[in-house]
Amino acid sequence: MSTTPTKPLRIGEVAEMLGTTPRTIRYYEEIGLLPDAQEREQGKHRCYTDTDVERVREIMRLRDLLGLTLEEVSALLEAEDARAQLRREIRETEDPAEIRRILEQALGHIANQLELVRHRRRELEQLESELVAKRRSIHKRLGELDA
Repeated sequence: MSTTPTKPLRIGEVAEMLGTTPRTIRYYEEIGLLPDAQEREQGKHRCYTDTDVERVREIMRLRDLLGLTLEEVSALLEAEDARAQLRREIRETEDPAEIRRILEQALGHIANQLELVRHRRRELEQLESELVAKRRSIHKRLGELDA
Protein backbone atom coordinates (compact mmCIF):
# COMPACT_ATOMS: atom_id res chain seq x y z
CA MET A 1 0.00 0.00 0.00
CA SER A 2 1.23 3.49 -0.79
CA THR A 3 2.22 5.76 2.08
CA THR A 4 1.04 8.84 0.20
CA PRO A 5 -2.68 9.38 0.49
CA THR A 6 -4.68 9.08 -2.68
CA LYS A 7 -8.04 10.57 -3.46
CA PRO A 8 -10.98 8.71 -1.95
CA LEU A 9 -12.42 6.13 -4.31
CA ARG A 10 -16.05 5.45 -5.07
CA ILE A 11 -17.47 2.00 -4.52
CA GLY A 12 -17.45 1.07 -8.21
CA GLU A 13 -13.78 1.99 -8.51
CA VAL A 14 -12.89 -0.13 -5.49
CA ALA A 15 -14.94 -3.06 -6.76
CA GLU A 16 -13.29 -2.90 -10.18
CA MET A 17 -9.81 -2.55 -8.67
CA LEU A 18 -10.33 -5.64 -6.48
CA GLY A 19 -12.30 -7.76 -8.93
CA THR A 20 -15.48 -7.86 -6.92
CA THR A 21 -18.88 -6.15 -7.01
CA PRO A 22 -20.22 -3.05 -5.28
CA ARG A 23 -22.86 -5.29 -3.70
CA THR A 24 -20.16 -7.39 -2.04
CA ILE A 25 -18.53 -4.30 -0.59
CA ARG A 26 -21.89 -2.98 0.63
CA TYR A 27 -22.54 -6.35 2.27
CA TYR A 28 -19.17 -6.22 4.06
CA GLU A 29 -20.24 -2.81 5.39
CA GLU A 30 -23.66 -4.10 6.47
CA ILE A 31 -22.18 -6.96 8.50
CA GLY A 32 -19.51 -4.75 10.07
CA LEU A 33 -16.39 -6.05 8.32
CA LEU A 34 -15.68 -2.54 7.07
CA PRO A 35 -15.47 -0.11 9.98
CA ASP A 36 -17.07 3.33 10.02
CA ALA A 37 -19.57 2.46 7.31
CA GLN A 38 -22.30 4.03 9.46
CA GLU A 39 -20.58 7.44 9.39
CA ARG A 40 -21.62 8.01 5.76
CA GLU A 41 -24.67 10.22 5.55
CA GLN A 42 -27.77 8.67 4.04
CA GLY A 43 -27.85 9.23 0.29
CA LYS A 44 -24.19 10.26 0.08
CA HIS A 45 -21.75 8.41 -2.15
CA ARG A 46 -19.59 5.80 -0.52
CA CYS A 47 -15.96 6.91 -0.60
CA TYR A 48 -13.10 4.64 0.38
CA THR A 49 -9.55 5.35 1.52
CA ASP A 50 -6.46 3.27 0.83
CA THR A 51 -6.97 1.70 4.27
CA ASP A 52 -10.52 0.65 3.32
CA VAL A 53 -9.28 -0.84 0.06
CA GLU A 54 -6.61 -2.83 1.91
CA ARG A 55 -9.23 -4.04 4.39
CA VAL A 56 -11.46 -5.34 1.58
CA ARG A 57 -8.43 -6.94 -0.08
CA GLU A 58 -7.57 -8.71 3.20
CA ILE A 59 -11.17 -9.90 3.66
CA MET A 60 -11.14 -11.37 0.17
CA ARG A 61 -7.71 -12.95 0.68
CA LEU A 62 -8.75 -14.64 3.92
CA ARG A 63 -12.04 -15.76 2.44
CA ASP A 64 -10.48 -17.15 -0.75
CA LEU A 65 -7.10 -18.41 0.48
CA LEU A 66 -8.34 -20.13 3.60
CA GLY A 67 -11.94 -20.73 2.56
CA LEU A 68 -13.12 -19.03 5.74
CA THR A 69 -16.67 -18.02 6.40
CA LEU A 70 -17.29 -14.31 6.81
CA GLU A 71 -17.85 -14.97 10.52
CA GLU A 72 -14.39 -16.54 10.74
CA VAL A 73 -12.89 -13.69 8.70
CA SER A 74 -14.54 -11.27 11.12
CA ALA A 75 -12.99 -13.08 14.10
CA LEU A 76 -9.53 -12.96 12.49
CA LEU A 77 -9.88 -9.27 11.64
CA GLU A 78 -11.16 -8.40 15.12
CA ALA A 79 -8.11 -10.09 16.63
CA GLU A 80 -5.84 -8.24 14.18
CA ASP A 81 -7.51 -4.92 15.03
CA ALA A 82 -7.08 -5.66 18.74
CA ARG A 83 -3.40 -6.44 18.18
CA ALA A 84 -2.98 -3.17 16.25
CA GLN A 85 -4.45 -1.34 19.25
CA LEU A 86 -2.06 -3.17 21.55
CA ARG A 87 0.88 -2.14 19.34
CA ARG A 88 -0.21 1.48 19.73
CA GLU A 89 -0.47 1.05 23.51
CA ILE A 90 2.95 -0.55 23.80
CA ARG A 91 4.56 2.40 22.02
CA GLU A 92 3.05 4.73 24.62
CA THR A 93 4.43 3.05 27.74
CA GLU A 94 7.75 2.17 29.28
CA ASP A 95 6.30 0.41 32.32
CA PRO A 96 7.52 -3.22 32.24
CA ALA A 97 4.37 -4.50 33.98
CA GLU A 98 2.15 -2.76 31.43
CA ILE A 99 4.29 -4.03 28.55
CA ARG A 100 3.98 -7.57 29.95
CA ARG A 101 0.19 -7.23 30.20
CA ILE A 102 -0.03 -5.96 26.61
CA LEU A 103 2.21 -8.72 25.25
CA GLU A 104 0.22 -11.40 27.09
CA GLN A 105 -2.98 -9.99 25.62
CA ALA A 106 -1.41 -10.08 22.16
CA LEU A 107 -0.52 -13.74 22.68
CA GLY A 108 -4.18 -14.51 23.38
CA HIS A 109 -5.29 -12.86 20.14
CA ILE A 110 -2.62 -14.69 18.15
CA ALA A 111 -3.66 -17.99 19.75
CA ASN A 112 -7.25 -17.41 18.57
CA GLN A 113 -6.06 -16.59 15.05
CA LEU A 114 -3.81 -19.65 14.94
CA GLU A 115 -6.64 -21.91 16.07
CA LEU A 116 -8.84 -20.74 13.19
CA VAL A 117 -6.04 -21.28 10.67
CA ARG A 118 -5.09 -24.65 12.13
CA HIS A 119 -8.70 -25.81 12.12
CA ARG A 120 -8.96 -24.93 8.43
CA ARG A 121 -5.65 -26.72 7.74
CA ARG A 122 -6.92 -29.87 9.50
CA GLU A 123 -10.04 -29.81 7.35
CA LEU A 124 -7.93 -29.47 4.19
CA GLU A 125 -5.63 -32.30 5.32
CA GLN A 126 -8.68 -34.52 5.90
CA LEU A 127 -9.98 -33.72 2.40
CA GLU A 128 -6.54 -34.47 0.95
CA SER A 129 -6.44 -37.84 2.75
CA GLU A 130 -9.88 -38.75 1.41
CA LEU A 131 -8.87 -37.84 -2.15
CA VAL A 132 -5.59 -39.79 -1.90
CA ALA A 133 -7.52 -42.84 -0.67
CA LYS A 134 -10.03 -42.54 -3.53
CA ARG A 135 -7.20 -42.22 -6.07
CA ARG A 136 -5.47 -45.26 -4.59
CA SER A 137 -8.71 -47.24 -4.82
CA ILE A 138 -9.18 -46.29 -8.48
CA HIS A 139 -5.56 -47.20 -9.30
CA LYS A 140 -6.09 -50.57 -7.62
CA ARG A 141 -9.23 -51.24 -9.64
CA LEU A 142 -7.47 -50.22 -12.85
CA GLY A 143 -4.66 -52.63 -11.97
CA GLU A 144 -7.18 -55.40 -11.42
CA LEU A 145 -8.72 -54.71 -14.84
CA ASP A 146 -5.30 -54.88 -16.51
CA ALA A 147 -4.50 -58.21 -14.87
